[in-house]
Amino acid sequence: MALTNKIIWITGASSGIGKALAIELSKLDTKLILSSRNETTLNDVKELCENSEQIKILPLDLEDYTSFDTTVAKAIAFFGKIDILVNNGGISQRSLAIDTSLEVDKRIMDINYTGTVALSKALLPHFIKNNAGHYVITTSVVGKVATPLRSTYSASKHALHGFFDSLRAETYKHNIDVTLVCPGYVQTNVSMNALTGNGTKQNSMDKATKNGIPADVFARKMIRAFAKRKKEVVIGGFKETGSTYLKRFFPSMLAKLVRKVNVT
Repeated sequence: MALTNKIIWITGASSGIGKALAIELSKLDTKLILSSRNETTLNDVKELCENSEQIKILPLDLEDYTSFDTTVAKAIAFFGKIDILVNNGGISQRSLAIDTSLEVDKRIMDINYTGTVALSKALLPHFIKNNAGHYVITTSVVGKVATPLRSTYSASKHALHGFFDSLRAETYKHNIDVTLVCPGYVQTNVSMNALTGNGTKQNSMDKATKNGIPADVFARKMIRAFAKRKKEVVIGGFKETGSTYLKRFFPSMLAKLVRKVNVT
């Protein structure tokens, strides 16, 4: 497989999609660096992986994005280089725009967009020096089709598409790939941890999330997509994937459907 012997750095690796990616990638003769805020949970994930001696732990807070040059240097020092950065860390939202404080808006943007961009830019000189590299970004279907209760979350994911589409064009001559992965509903704790309007966690599981794709199934599909160096892929159920086609060809119809959809 194209990922054999690759050194892959995964953010948001302590749970959900990131955890599933770590477990699945550990089976493919890769070397992994796992990052999130919770070092204890990262070590728990490491124990679930195969070839754990090939896995390093690097705590990382995407909100603390002023020190990423140091973080990148530590990551590179583990194995001598980085081949793939999987920008998977992030946080969701469950609140109406009118009920969401600007502080919450800013926090979502800082984590999902600014932190991800800052880390990617800090690693970019390394990729350019090696004349090789691959950014994989977990965005969302709502980064293409915005729905109620997700205004700032959707904005942060739209922003990632804008930044990384531009970066892909800028760095093509350096043999740097960009893969944008748009999940639909996946069985994770994303809705449990989603921020409400006042910044507290929702602490409940959405029905749609509960009925989504199992995280391990999603991870295997995501891995196949970036192993093939796809530029963008939507992975979800019929409604999620179908909505992206409606957005392109029948936007007025989609707008009517979105107003009626139950997104919880």
